[in-house]
Amino acid sequence: MPDFAISSEQVLTLLGTPGCPRIFDVRRRIEFDAAERILPGARWRDPAAPAEWADTLSAGMDVIVYCTHGNRCSQAAAAILRERGIAARYLSGGIAASMASAVPTILKGALPGRDERVPSLWVTRIQPKIDRIACPWLVRRFIDPDARFLFVSPAQVAAVAEDLGGIAYDIEGVDFGHEGERCTFDTLISRFGIVDSALDALATIVRGADTARLDLAPEAAGLLAISLGNSAMAGGDDHRALEFGFPVYDAMLAWRRRAVGEKHNWPAKTPAVYGGN
Repeated sequence: MPDFAISSEQVLTLLGTPGCPRIFDVRRRIEFDAAERILPGARWRDPAAPAEWADTLSAGMDVIVYCTHGNRCSQAAAAILRERGIAARYLSGGIAASMASAVPTILKGALPGRDERVPSLWVTRIQPKIDRIACPWLVRRFIDPDARFLFVSPAQVAAVAEDLGGIAYDIEGVDFGHEGERCTFDTLISRFGIVDSALDALATIVRGADTARLDLAPEAAGLLAISLGNSAMAGGDDHRALEFGFPVYDAMLAWRRRAVGEKHNWPAKTPAVYGGN
């Protein structure tokens, strides 16, 4: 495989992490419009004019481009971006290969007012602690890496979202809120059609911490304590609370994907005896 190709298996390890490259869908517009699913965080860009949108990217930026099968559209776009000093790779086999494997995708049409040119805007209540930290994290990591978040008084959430063309969430009476015993985090995973066992496990922990049902998962009590502590450290600065909270969910996702089977106890096991002097 050429060094400017990336496999679906490699992409799977990157999705949802803070170091995930920017992802661009470069299928022809007619194909993109007809498609139901895209890779998490992907934005459409015109495969016929990569030189134009290359100017919006920073030199050295890590980028993944994909088309349907990983052939002419994505390889041409990657080549032109690399010529411009951008660390671009194309997805081998395209999104077709990813959808045939375990790589999660999202429902493109689930994002209200989706616009490939501008970030989405989300509006919720002030003083986020658990669900209102988990949801922005999920949006940034899996739906829209450029998403913006506003926090206003509960009575004004719906009105501000309407005035600004934003998406109201985690408040009664809006589309993206609690559904029965399930949190808004659950709602987002369901509405965007994300199939990821690690996220499902996180959703149970979030639900337990956010709804005082600490019996749902052993980790729920820990998440509650950390979330309240982060809120106290943020001192009423809601965006600072996001800054403190995102690494918590990054760590939990990494734990579920790569370290969930690891155990620790005491006393520590005696190290093996090594040969030599």
